[in-house]
Amino acid sequence: MYTKTPDVLAIPSILCGEVLSKADLELLKDKTLTLLTEVGMHFPSRQALEIFSDHGADVDLKNEIVKIPPELVLKAMSTAPASFVLGGREERFDLLLDGSCSYLSTDGTGVHVIDPETREKRSSCKADVAMMARVCDALPLVSFYWPMVSAKDFGQTASLHQCHAGLTNTLKHVRGGTTMHPKLAKYVVEMATVVAGSSETLVQRPPINANICTISPLSHDKHGIESALVYAEAGIPICFMAMPTMGSTAPASPLGALVMGDAEVISAMTLIQLAYPGAPVFHAIFTSLMDPRTGGYISEVPTASYPMARQLARAWNVPCLGGARVSGDAPTLGWQSGYEVGFGSAMTALAGGDVCGLMGLVNSATTLYPEEVILDNDAYHHIYELLKTNNFDQLDSDLEQIMEVGQRGHFLAQKHTRKHIRDFRLSPLQRQRDSQGKPRDAREVALEKFKDIEANHHPQPLPPEVLKELDKVIQSAEGEAENLFGN
Repeated sequence: MYTKTPDVLAIPSILCGEVLSKADLELLKDKTLTLLTEVGMHFPSRQALEIFSDHGADVDLKNEIVKIPPELVLKAMSTAPASFVLGGREERFDLLLDGSCSYLSTDGTGVHVIDPETREKRSSCKADVAMMARVCDALPLVSFYWPMVSAKDFGQTASLHQCHAGLTNTLKHVRGGTTMHPKLAKYVVEMATVVAGSSETLVQRPPINANICTISPLSHDKHGIESALVYAEAGIPICFMAMPTMGSTAPASPLGALVMGDAEVISAMTLIQLAYPGAPVFHAIFTSLMDPRTGGYISEVPTASYPMARQLARAWNVPCLGGARVSGDAPTLGWQSGYEVGFGSAMTALAGGDVCGLMGLVNSATTLYPEEVILDNDAYHHIYELLKTNNFDQLDSDLEQIMEVGQRGHFLAQKHTRKHIRDFRLSPLQRQRDSQGKPRDAREVALEKFKDIEANHHPQPLPPEVLKELDKVIQSAEGEAENLFGN
């Protein structure tokens, strides 16, 4: 028996404001082009260097530096699609990235879990990835499942097992590809093709996307960029993500960090478009700050970098992952995490990208409290209700009620009140009371809801023959990994 997965709810982009003017955006793009032309980018991959060389870029093979002329960048980026679909297992879970709304994603990829039963902190494992995929499958505000923690019990093949756990435990789109040895990336493509049903369907409605991070300042990872070329050849969308840290790996300036991160992302997109014109790519920049007291990492900084990054992506005419997030730096659940969720969810309404939210983790995206994804989903449901289109068709009926009641009356006895008083969503996590009538802690209620979903929600499984084929792919990948890395 399985339970029905509810339709996804997206945050409509009806309030999104513009922080940057068109002139500002053109200036930022021009500075990006200056960095790519005059400073260049480190590509430690012979394959990437040869692609750039074949297209006329200035390639220093010895130092692995590529300087890319502006005209080459602009020509390549002109072939990147402005919108595309991220496929779900059913079409009702397809996500069209066209700027009309923000689809909410979980955050990834943490390494610690607060066990839902023992409440002890432990290392994450594949079972946790699967558990969270099933729970998120039941949450309508989660549209895009990024494996929230790592399958640390599988070592070098952890990313493959995270993809497998996502694809087999949710009907929603999965972030399944990441940086790995390119010989292993082909097994990610195989899994996606098996689930899609064919190579053609994989291109039209890819069930996974890939995330490849740059290395600030101005560099790429060899395996990351070569994996990206494997994914692009198959038609799997690739998100290139820069994460410059102001003060250590980036200038201590929001605009400086933004331009540098943009140069990293655009250089990777240029490579992909030169190799496979029209390959779907999307843009992500998350700037952070080095703690000047400790040298630590601070992801939540009061700057306009996130909304600026969203605008910059659209100025390059590609979709954006980012704009706002609710995961932050709080070490545990409490006032700080609540503040970060409240601020981040409100910012999604004002500046959310095509995919954003990044729900469910704390402590700079390293630690999973299972109940946090329930709390985040509830906060976003409030934002969703806030942005629902007002029903002007009802206005004449409302006026009739006001006229009937008149001055100094009340609306308690009106049929209109009985009909509509339950139209308003009240959080199921708040205002609950215990047997003594005392208010209950929303976090306690959220954990109960998490456990109920985990125990009772079982999304429709993949067909047995598909599951068997996926197992074969995983077994082959494990054999490949043993050849590559030994024991």
